[in-house]
Amino acid sequence: MAHHHEHNTKNIGITILLNTVITVAQIIGGIISGSMALLSDAMHNFSDVLALIISYIAKKLSVKENTLNRTFGYKRAEILAAFINSATLIIIAVILIVKSIERFANPQDIPGNIVIYLAALSILLNGLSVLLIKKDSKKSMNIRSAYLHLFTDMLTSIAVLVGGFFIKYLGWNWIDGVLSLSIAAYLIYSSWEIFTDSLKIMMQFTPEDIDIKKIVSKINKIEGVKNIHHIHVWKLDEHQIIFEAHIDVNNDIHVSQFEKILLLINNILIKSGIHHSNIQPEYNIVDNKDIINN
Repeated sequence: MAHHHEHNTKNIGITILLNTVITVAQIIGGIISGSMALLSDAMHNFSDVLALIISYIAKKLSVKENTLNRTFGYKRAEILAAFINSATLIIIAVILIVKSIERFANPQDIPGNIVIYLAALSILLNGLSVLLIKKDSKKSMNIRSAYLHLFTDMLTSIAVLVGGFFIKYLGWNWIDGVLSLSIAAYLIYSSWEIFTDSLKIMMQFTPEDIDIKKIVSKINKIEGVKNIHHIHVWKLDEHQIIFEAHIDVNNDIHVSQFEKILLLINNILIKSGIHHSNIQPEYNIVDNKDIINN
């Protein structure tokens, strides 16, 4: 497990270096050529570097051991990283839309050669970066958000390259603004799901695949259970679901008897994908018996 983690962080480290090279080259090329699409791609590449650094730090934190001061450890570090990375993409997209509209209003001549060469360099290095973290992106929302940065940047670089050919051979300088708008629209589209998913986890929303009413119905059918109330269900990270509730029992039973009821409850929860629960038994307690306590 430790070896796999070291391999993950090493790959992220390499992609940080590659994308730093791309960013510096494209910023210089964009300033020299005046290409908005190239500067847009450079901005996206810069966000890649930040996203990778955040993902790298989050990955390191997520494997730290739990302590008395941090009983859950840094389990949410990767969720926070995914949220920051996806939010960054959306903010960049809005900036690109504004800049693209300004470019339409004030078009300028752009040397196509610089755009073509630097877009090709970006495609090559981003493609290598994508391959390095593709496998890990399937297992972690954090790495997936960084992967999304890299993959969309590779696609936008392809668009910029095509635009460079149009500018060089057809003189279509207006294509620069069109490409920037297209890049911005795709950034919002591709990052929105990760942004909303990570936000829901941080806000401790009930996971969408958990049917609380169905769980309540099954638990209330267990012999000895009067009702279940004060339920809270949330995700600690993208994998672990936490469930807590109060259980009213019909009789003043021993702990060993309640353990039998608890076993049946846990079986129901496990079948729903919940493997961590905190159940509080109650008898003749006068309180609010609503399923969800406000």
